Amino acid sequence: MSKVLALTALLGATAVAGCTQGINPTDTDRALIGAGVGATAAHVGGHNVLKGAAIGGAAGALCDDFRLCE
Repeated sequence: MSKVLALTALLGATAVAGCTQGINPTDTDRALIGAGVGATAAHVGGHNVLKGAAIGGAAGALCDDFRLCE
């Protein structure tokens, strides 16, 4: 069940990243959003919240560098 929740959280993070396109977010904005989504997904999945926040924050900050959230 936790894989389903993690996948749902990932899709939710993608949707949230799409909402920030109209406001021209900075790397910090995307990192904060990613950290929040990562921490929430880790908590719901029963995993380490700090690891989830770190991974989500890194993904949020780097998503524009890999052209995933433009």
